[in-house]
Amino acid sequence: MVYFDNAATTKPDKAVTLAVCDCMENEFGNPSSLHMLGVKAQSVMDNARKNIASALMATPETIYFTSGATESSNLAIKGAAGAYGRRKKRLVTTTVEHSSVKEIFDSLEKEGYEVIRISPGSDGEFSVDDFTEAVDENTCLISVMLVNNETGSILPVKKIFSMAKMKNSEIITHCDAVQAFMKIPVKPADLKADLISMSAHKIYGPKGIGALYVKKGVRLLKQNLGGKQENNLRGGTEATPLIAGFGKTVEMLSGNVNERLAHFEKLRKYSVEKLSGIDGIFINSHENSVPYILNISVKGIRSEILLHFLEEKEIYVSSGSACSKGAKSGVLAQFGIDPKLEDSALRISFNHENTKEEIDLFVNALIEAQKRLKR
Repeated sequence: MVYFDNAATTKPDKAVTLAVCDCMENEFGNPSSLHMLGVKAQSVMDNARKNIASALMATPETIYFTSGATESSNLAIKGAAGAYGRRKKRLVTTTVEHSSVKEIFDSLEKEGYEVIRISPGSDGEFSVDDFTEAVDENTCLISVMLVNNETGSILPVKKIFSMAKMKNSEIITHCDAVQAFMKIPVKPADLKADLISMSAHKIYGPKGIGALYVKKGVRLLKQNLGGKQENNLRGGTEATPLIAGFGKTVEMLSGNVNERLAHFEKLRKYSVEKLSGIDGIFINSHENSVPYILNISVKGIRSEILLHFLEEKEIYVSSGSACSKGAKSGVLAQFGIDPKLEDSALRISFNHENTKEEIDLFVNALIEAQKRLKR
């Protein structure tokens, strides 16, 4: 099996699975209970919170556990709009956000907020000047992803947020860092980010658990009622076993980010070299992209057909964002990709165990597909 769909989800590390199972068996108490079993469960959560905070160079009390990045972004964006948007009704974001962020802004727009959506230029790059023009004294929130989930493009979040803070010191800044956390350095202080969404299953952790970084002093309107958990910000009994797995994977990945990046860079360079020499294959990802996501198009073959052809050979890739269920998101067009190539796009996303030999198998399969399937 060749698994190149890691931007959709990663295979949980064995040590993470063991941490989850151990917690289910031995620390199964409710962390809100005052007896010893509750204290042990709370200790598991505290340890995971410390690990995640340390990775961000933040303090544990700024980390809030959620059911995943979708809930984190809902809590961040809707929570900030609810807390600060009574008098300031303008929101700023981009046209290339993940659907979990895009749909929140669509919903807020229907509620009466003014949403300004910034597009990249014809070169696929974002201009900070466009955000400068969009932010004014009536803007309560700006949300920009750090790494695009379809192309791997790195957005200039630090420059954008720094500018936004200079123009409007009261603005709240949110960053979807799902495809960046534990893969490239993510530090809230450096990014000037007040809110950061994260997910465990993108980094060899379990599904169903995420976290939200909330800068001290930032107020959010609570989005789900029914409990005082997570410092009264997110009601509901915490998923302690999944939190244990999240904390474990962050602990394991801490300290060797540069080593993993070097591995991914070698894989990306090798992939581009092999693919660039094949007629009819186009590289969609720009140079200013992370090395672990590579978007390509095989001209003349629809993505869905090619995806299933590869699946028969036990090679797993994606035709785009997993959350879109195969539907085109329009993000590639925003990045300047030819619409004719968008219908034949594939997303290749690596993990730390992928090899050059697996890339060779993938490339050979594409060549075979061109011979058999090309229109």
